[in-house]
This record gives sequence, C-alpha cells and structure tokens, in this order.
Amino acid sequence: MDKLLIRGGRQLRGEVPVSGAKNAALPELCAALLTDEPVVLHNVPHLQDVATMLVLIRHMGVSIARDAADDCTVRIAAGALHLPEAPYELVKTMRASVLALGPLLARFGRAKVSLPGGCAIGSRPVDQHIKGLKAMGAEIVVEHGYMIASLPEGRTRLKGGRITTDMVTVTGTENLLMAATLAEGETILENAAQEPEIVDLAEMLIKMGAKIEGHGTACIRIRGVERLHGCEHAVVADRIEAGTFLCAVAATGGDAFVRHAREEHLGAVIDKLRDAGVEIEARRDGIQVTSPGAANLTAQSFRTTEYPGFPTDMQAQFMALNVVAQGPSTVAETIFENRFMHVSELLRLGAKIRTTDAREAVIEGLGTNGATTEHLSGATVMATDLRASASLVIAGLVASGETLVDRIYHLDRGYDCMEGKLRGLGADVERIQ
Repeated sequence: MDKLLIRGGRQLRGEVPVSGAKNAALPELCAALLTDEPVVLHNVPHLQDVATMLVLIRHMGVSIARDAADDCTVRIAAGALHLPEAPYELVKTMRASVLALGPLLARFGRAKVSLPGGCAIGSRPVDQHIKGLKAMGAEIVVEHGYMIASLPEGRTRLKGGRITTDMVTVTGTENLLMAATLAEGETILENAAQEPEIVDLAEMLIKMGAKIEGHGTACIRIRGVERLHGCEHAVVADRIEAGTFLCAVAATGGDAFVRHAREEHLGAVIDKLRDAGVEIEARRDGIQVTSPGAANLTAQSFRTTEYPGFPTDMQAQFMALNVVAQGPSTVAETIFENRFMHVSELLRLGAKIRTTDAREAVIEGLGTNGATTEHLSGATVMATDLRASASLVIAGLVASGETLVDRIYHLDRGYDCMEGKLRGLGADVERIQ
C-alpha cells in the first residue's frame, strides 16, 4: 500500500486549485444513465471512487471516454446500456454505487444493485432510498446482498408522489431526485438534503430537460418528463477539499489562495476559521486565507449538522487545527456514530484529546499565548477513513520530524493528487510505494 511521508514545519504558501467535487461527480455520472444520448462532464476529478464508478457503468454496457486534450472531461454514452446491474465485486468499496438504483429503475423499469460499502464511519442505511422508490410504485426486495427493483406488471414508468424521508439523506435525495425526473406526474421530496452537490446535480438534470424547482431547499418539486436528452456540464468545485486546504494553511501559519473555493459553500467552516483568528477573503474565483500561526489561533467548539451547518466531512480536519491552536474546545459528532477513529492516531502525534460517551471529543490545544509550548512530533499513523486521512496529513504538516501516513488509499478516494498540490504550496511531502 502507498504511504505519505511528511516532513513537517513548513508554512503553506502560494496557490492551490480545487478539483471537481467527488460527491457531485458520482451522482452526475449516474444521471447520465437516464438518457440514451451522449453526456459530457467537465472537471471530473481523478479519484479512486470516480474510477470505480466508471468501471461500474462501463460494465453495464455504457461507452466511456476521457477527452484526449483534457483528461478531466469524460464523455458518457449510455445508449447501448443493456445490463442494469451493479455487482458486489465492483461496488464493495464505494457507497455511492447505490446512486445507480434510481436512474436504472426509472429508465429501464428494473435494476439489481448490490448493497454498498465505503468508509467504516458508522451506519448509513439505504432504507430511505427503498422507502422513497416504493412510494413511487416500485417493487423492491433485498436478498443475497442485493436490492432487486422492478415496476409492477403493466406499468412502464414510476409514478410521482409526496415523499418525506425519516432523516435527511444526501444520497437518498439524489437517488429519488433522479428517479423522479422520468416518473409520471409530480413528485415532492420533503426533508430533502440541501447540499451544493445536490443543487449542481439538479442543474445538470435541468440541462437534460428535467423540470425541477426548489433544489437547495428542504422541499424539491419534480414534474416528470417522458425522456431526457444529453447535455454538457461542469462538476462544481469540491467544497470539502477547499475546506481541507483552508484548515491546512491555517494550521501551518501560511498564506495561500485556494482557487475555485466558494465562500457560500463553506459558510459554517469559514465562520469558525474567522472566529479562530484566521483571515479569510473571498475573491471572484477563490478564497485567500492568511494565518498568524496555529499558536495565535483560538480553538473553536462546534457540532456537526446537516448542510448548511458544520459538515461532518470537515470535522476531522478542523479537529487537527484545534489540536495545535490555543485553549480548550469540544467537538460533537451528530451525523455518524463512528467518526472519531482519527483521535487515537492524533494522540500518537502528541495531541491532547479525550472522547466521551456522548460522541464528543474534548481537545486541549497546544498553543499558549502565541507560542506552542508543546509540539506535535512525527510518528507512523494509520488512516482509517477518507477524512481521517486528511486530518492526519494536516497534523503531519505541523508536527516536528517525519510523519508517515499509512493506508492512504482512503485519501485517494476523495482527494485528487493531494501530495502534488501540497508540494505546490511548499510542503515537504512524498508518496512512498
């Protein structure tokens, strides 16, 4: 397995580009299954999950080609799709495979999709997907590890309806949104997720001819159409990658321009960074971040919640910043029950953290009155999930000596060339095979 070797102590300075969002690219690749006409997606990131999704839809009979002049442009032609199935062997490492269920069922009237895998950060049941599709008239059984869906005899399309999920679910909202575009009549999705990636997916579907209103709010209305056509669309920039670089620059006392980052997508994170003492300036095509050094920053307490609250996908990275800032802080994780696995690895580097039964982490920052009285020191640490990997990289950038981050295949699932971008900012980072 590849590892990252980080020699800490350097400030991050310069400019770093943010790639397309994984959590937008994956549903948008599945949205291309809704039409038999070609779809062109720009700004598609080079990530392991994206590669897995491309292999999966190619397995179904879809034609996939990367543009010779721009390898972030992918051309998808699903006209020859003949196998509406997602087998376990191709999706066991990627939870987003469930996003194929809605489009396949809507277009072909049947689908067989393996129950998904992904990061081991807690229970993320697909029951809301199944509940919503059943409300649209689908017949679904779960057997032998697969969701097997079909339309009742005599029906050729799903039917619209009012669907209220029991919880806010991003992939559930995306799946039902895509399925509803080809359903008969109007579908109303209540308690819908409001993430920017969902807005971006809806904008792509509208380009394909879908009739959608209210995306970005908790109530989305979709008037189904008989068919969708092809389109050309650019994947929105990854707000979590952008937030990760903001935290990394802040922790190292750096000064950098994060190109393509959008302030309106990172409101809760930016508010906390500003409260900590980080200077954030939104510009036309990105965000300038300037830090006085972690020891001059004040640690911030926060609680993860659904968008537009503080994102669970930024919890680990901001915790790494709190570790080296001044004063105590408390981090409460309300989304996933198993998302503090990075704590034990941060402790190996010298962090002062204790966890409680209430899914809270209490951190005692190492910074005091502008000086770091105690330092993180490099060690070998092991990544346990995607965002935990990023927190360990941030801590390694600050720690004295060498930090070796093992099992970075987790990092490759969500960050496009992380080590190359960090080197562009002046970090001493190398990938070891």
